Amino acid sequence: MRLILYAVFVLSGAAGLIYESIWARYLGLFVGHSAHAQILVIGIFLGGMALGALLIGSRSTKLRDPLKWYAIVEVLIGAIGVAFHDVYGAVTGVAYSSIFPALGGSPLLPLVKWVLAGALIAPQSILLGMTFPLMGAGVLRHFPRLPGRTLSVLYFANSLGAAGGVLLAGFYLLTLAGLPGTLLTAAMLNLLVGLVTLVVANRAEPETVTVSGADTAGTPPMRFGGLSTAQLWRLLLAISFGTAVASFMYEIAWLRMLSLVLGSATHSFELMLSAFILGLALGSFWVRARADRWSDPLRALGAVQLIMGFAALATLPLYLASFGWMADLIGTFARTDAGYTGFTLARYVICLVVMVPSTFCAGITLPLITRTLLVGGVGERAIGSVYGVNTFGSIVGVGLAGVVLMPLVGMRAVLVSAAALDMILGVAVLALAVGKRPAVRRLAAGAAAAVVVVSVVVASRLEFDSLLLTSGVFRHGGTPSGSEMVFYRDGRTATVSLTRAGDPPVLIIATNGKPDGSLPLWWQEPCTEATARHPLSGDATTQSLAPLIALAHAPRARTAAVIGQGTGMSSQSFLGSPFVEEVTTIEIEPAMIEGSRSFYPANARVFDDARSKMVVADARSYMATTPAAYDLILSEPSNPWVSGVASLFTTEFYGHVTNSLTETGVFAQWLHLYELEDGLALAVLAALYQNFRWFEVFMTAGWDMLVVASNAPQRPVADWSVFQYPGCSISGPNERGT
Repeated sequence: MRLILYAVFVLSGAAGLIYESIWARYLGLFVGHSAHAQILVIGIFLGGMALGALLIGSRSTKLRDPLKWYAIVEVLIGAIGVAFHDVYGAVTGVAYSSIFPALGGSPLLPLVKWVLAGALIAPQSILLGMTFPLMGAGVLRHFPRLPGRTLSVLYFANSLGAAGGVLLAGFYLLTLAGLPGTLLTAAMLNLLVGLVTLVVANRAEPETVTVSGADTAGTPPMRFGGLSTAQLWRLLLAISFGTAVASFMYEIAWLRMLSLVLGSATHSFELMLSAFILGLALGSFWVRARADRWSDPLRALGAVQLIMGFAALATLPLYLASFGWMADLIGTFARTDAGYTGFTLARYVICLVVMVPSTFCAGITLPLITRTLLVGGVGERAIGSVYGVNTFGSIVGVGLAGVVLMPLVGMRAVLVSAAALDMILGVAVLALAVGKRPAVRRLAAGAAAAVVVVSVVVASRLEFDSLLLTSGVFRHGGTPSGSEMVFYRDGRTATVSLTRAGDPPVLIIATNGKPDGSLPLWWQEPCTEATARHPLSGDATTQSLAPLIALAHAPRARTAAVIGQGTGMSSQSFLGSPFVEEVTTIEIEPAMIEGSRSFYPANARVFDDARSKMVVADARSYMATTPAAYDLILSEPSNPWVSGVASLFTTEFYGHVTNSLTETGVFAQWLHLYELEDGLALAVLAALYQNFRWFEVFMTAGWDMLVVASNAPQRPVADWSVFQYPGCSISGPNERGT
């Protein structure tokens, strides 16, 4: 019976992470992919889970058989999952057609948007939060001996399923069944788990008492470190909260760090997330045979916290070495289906090497904390309380790392800060566990604190070569040589860098090591009639032709929008039109705007012209809610395989674009064909075909394509005189330049 319950809890964990990954995509389509939007989606999910855990944790002792209630909750989750896609479509349809237009530019719009988003996933999130406390209490009622082992195996089973669910959804289900089919698969798993659990629960009656002893139910509570039950309760809940903050700070830092090694493709994110969760599962599995045997669990917990922080710092050199490993992998595996499979597995190993040492320790903490509270007199309510408080700590960790610390101090400092927090928690616990005499405690705490300070200082001084970090090794298989770093910033959503390279030199702006645009330095020369003219080459070709070809199809455009700042050359070109009254540049990452200033004065109009307007927002969300109607829109993100950008190449996004265009408005899509399968390129064209009456395709460079589309009643004829608009001059739209 117990093995069956462990098995179904693996499936439950898989379903839970499928929901999380799919909801992130669904709500990303609705509220956008900005840093705040991503964190709010995670916050709603984790907040709901925490609330569910705390609600049921305090009431499970009143339930005769929590296992049957667990089965009911799983069935409810599955039933809601079956209906989610249709409900999502109905809610967002009403929002786009009625609610958002009625609110217009009202400050209430973001609030209403998030209330709707929360209402969509909160019910299932709350129910998901109830699953572990109910399963834990239910299994312990049936098998009350060795609660530490039982809880550890349950944590392991659930986390193992979650690690597999991420990979299953990302690599197979989404391709085979799309978002609705993947969601339906998770719902079917929940229904299966609920029905199997109900059958198992009906075959065996639980014990009539709740778990509160070490080996059997009802034994007297144990004492640890001379602490009362209330003191132990407060201490371990604080540790549960704090270690969750640190662990999710690790996760945010590692996701950003490893994206520079593996790239920002969606599959890279899934590998990283799965590796993080698998480390938790392995730690829980390891502690299963030890949790009930340790005579001093507080001392063990303190040691684990210290080791966890040290392990995080110790993997920093391994992270730097992983750039060389990636270069070797690209040179090793052939560009075939079998080669890609081997390459993917090797990248997964890199994630495991970097993440597992610390996440292994993190996986030990919750089973150990919960078991200690169970036998320390708190009883069964400890299961839900520890799980809920830990989940609330996860929310704080995500917000602190992603919104506050990442743009303020950078990804290395985020990881070092998390390690310091873990080690400080370890010092605090050890100080209470080593003895009752204050002098001994002070000596132990002082010695441990000194080690912590030295470790943090050493890790902080480890050299992080920004050229290596932004080398784009995942694309070229090589590390940089002869380049100069001009600008580097760990932003809220991405790492932005500018490098000067080549002879003659070229300035390159990149996101997570992937170049977004480049210009030779000819624009630094004085621009006069006597200035020598140079042919366009490289990115400059498309950066000049894309906006001008788009403008040629709307030569009298008065309002224009550019999605993505990049080098700023597209907005610069639009502002060269004497007819344009306003150009809105929509950029999701503030660091990109800051970095693009290095191209000044080539893009001077973007920063100096009164007609230029900057909006920091997710373009999909902005287009879905803005009341503005543009004569011309140019979308610059050009790689559909980049995580977070893919939503800008869908039929839903193009539908929002059509609503943001005037009757004769023109839309232009920049698309890179290199590193892109034919099927994906055709899918983008098919999405455009579904939303526009006509479109034309222009090859602006060897592998750069520009698609110009419109719903105008008459197909406009391009007016190529726009190529005569001012070039170098920034004084005004009517001044002639060269």
